Amino acid sequence: MEKFKIEGGVTLNGEVRISGAKNAALPILASALLADGPVHISNLPHLNDVTTMLELLRRMGVEVVADANLNVQIDARTIREYHAPYDLVKTMRASILVLGPMLAHFGEAQVSLPGGCAIGSRPVDQHIRGLQAMGAEILVEEGYIHARSNGRLKGARVFFDMVTVTGTENILMAATLAEGETILENAAREPEVVDLANCLIAMGAKITGQGTDTIRVQGVESLAGGSYSVLPDRIETGTYLVAAAATGGRVRCTDTRPDTLDAVLQKLTEAGAEITSGDDWIELDMKGRRPKAVSITTAPYPAFPTDMQAQFAAMNVVAQGVSQIRETVFENRFMHMQEMIRMGAKITIDGHNAMIEGVEKLQGAPVMATDLRASASLVIAALTARGDTLIDRIYHIDRGYEHIEEKMRQLGAHIVRIPG
Repeated sequence: MEKFKIEGGVTLNGEVRISGAKNAALPILASALLADGPVHISNLPHLNDVTTMLELLRRMGVEVVADANLNVQIDARTIREYHAPYDLVKTMRASILVLGPMLAHFGEAQVSLPGGCAIGSRPVDQHIRGLQAMGAEILVEEGYIHARSNGRLKGARVFFDMVTVTGTENILMAATLAEGETILENAAREPEVVDLANCLIAMGAKITGQGTDTIRVQGVESLAGGSYSVLPDRIETGTYLVAAAATGGRVRCTDTRPDTLDAVLQKLTEAGAEITSGDDWIELDMKGRRPKAVSITTAPYPAFPTDMQAQFAAMNVVAQGVSQIRETVFENRFMHMQEMIRMGAKITIDGHNAMIEGVEKLQGAPVMATDLRASASLVIAALTARGDTLIDRIYHIDRGYEHIEEKMRQLGAHIVRIPG
């Protein structure tokens, strides 16, 4: 099992290009199942989850053609089976996103219950209830969701009991081909949901309200093919900015979207960073200063993202002062903090709250990644530490960060991937 070996004590400095957003790429790839022609998708990140989604589509008989830069053409007209098997779905929760479009376009779907990061309960009941409201017959047995519709799905009012990004995306995709109007209430407002809606609109869907908590969809009989470029990854952007802040450095992120990062940039400013930005770039400069501790509470967009909580924890453990982190989205997302304690961090955990007292330096140690964002936080912690840190189980980080060791080396980090 591969590991990262990181020699700490380096101040990050330089420029890094941000990749396409994984959390937008996966639903957009699934949305190609709705089209009656080829869909061209560009700015896809080179990530294991993207490769898994493409393999899932191929396994179902969908024609997928990709070039060296991972620009892909997907043609769902060649689909042979409506089955998403466990051996692929178990590695990636987002596989559930083929359920809505497959059911809406082809009238049936069998999708394994999903796997993914072990960060807490993420039930699919919101997806199932939404599709049932639109007339789908659904049976869950032997680990599979068996869904069928008699003719077109019917427009409906769908209220989500809790804000769910993948639930919103699944019902949004299904609604594009439903008969009549579908109203999604308490819908997720994330930029990735907006990006999916914009892609669907480019294919001929009639959608309004994306980016608010009420999305309206007027169903159409068919969607055409088209071309779409995935938006930049706001979480990758935030990760490099926090790494620069934690090390007292200066980093410029290019090909990104500052307007998707308001909550993160506000907290980085509070930590003492000088931030400048343009339409597609953000620059953070700490001018060699140690960051100030900042308290955060995670919540659905546009509040502070749970996917940035671990990275801010890594900054806070070496910041001046005391901070509190409150996690409200996932109940099992403080596992990285136990690993940071092994490196000398002063953290007290009480349920969903963590109190962090900043220390001047961490000490390198062997640590283990427990999920995707925890992996990134341990890389940041290692960059600030004295000596060498070995991070095990880095396959987690390969699910969400494209060439992270190469990009970190561009910024001056001493990081290498070694065999397990």
